[in-house]
Amino acid sequence: MFVAATSFRANPCAGLFTHYKREEDTTMESGKLDEELSRMAAIADQITPGAILLCNESFAATNEREGSEIARQVVGSLVEAGVKVFFVTHLFDLAQGFHQAGMDDALFLRAERQPDGRRTYRVVEGEPLPTSFGEDAYRRIFGSAASAPTGGLGRPIMTVAAPARREEHEETDEQGDRRGTPGPYP
Repeated sequence: MFVAATSFRANPCAGLFTHYKREEDTTMESGKLDEELSRMAAIADQITPGAILLCNESFAATNEREGSEIARQVVGSLVEAGVKVFFVTHLFDLAQGFHQAGMDDALFLRAERQPDGRRTYRVVEGEPLPTSFGEDAYRRIFGSAASAPTGGLGRPIMTVAAPARREEHEETDEQGDRRGTPGPYP
């Protein structure tokens, strides 16, 4: 292999697979987690020992406990089968679980931050943290005087109200064709 360098070391792989976030299924034939699981099953059917799998926020379409458990089983099985897995995640339970397992061949990287909170924009080795520093973005958007509500370990908390039910009303357009339009919220 030609390489424009004095020396070169590589780790060839049997295949490169990706499992990245996709947009919602607009046909509403399945939910986001169903879609993620189907794609991972298709990868599992094709991937072989010596291959590499790149995952970005896989299984984040459900809650942290379930997403972490699904990812733990998938990643564990693939690693056991000889696949190298690179997994970017905000699922602290997943990352912490693998870190606490003390796996010799696992490497945990995170964005470096100075003690005063300044970012260095470098990725360094380090144990997983229970925060992704979302409060920084909150303050940047809503102002430095704003204080993001937190629950427990400095994690942001959120209260979500169920949306009001929508009713469908039948109308016609200029050509007289019928179409369903969203009605008023009760």
